[in-house]
Amino acid sequence: MAKAEKKELSYSELVAKRNELKKKYMDLRFQMVIGHVDNPMQKRTMRREIAALNTLIRQKEIAGLDK
Repeated sequence: MAKAEKKELSYSELVAKRNELKKKYMDLRFQMVIGHVDNPMQKRTMRREIAALNTLIRQKEIAGLDK
């Protein structure tokens, strides 16, 4: 998802997307422990996407758009 597309999402959509990514990230971590991961760099990418979503969520909370 592009940066511009993320900015256009509503607060609830951002939170839902973050929760979905967190779940996928936990699944990926579990797979890494087992040893069945095709792309280990995917873990870093997911972590960064979650951080970007957290930033946008916080910006909307500060702006008062979290209702």
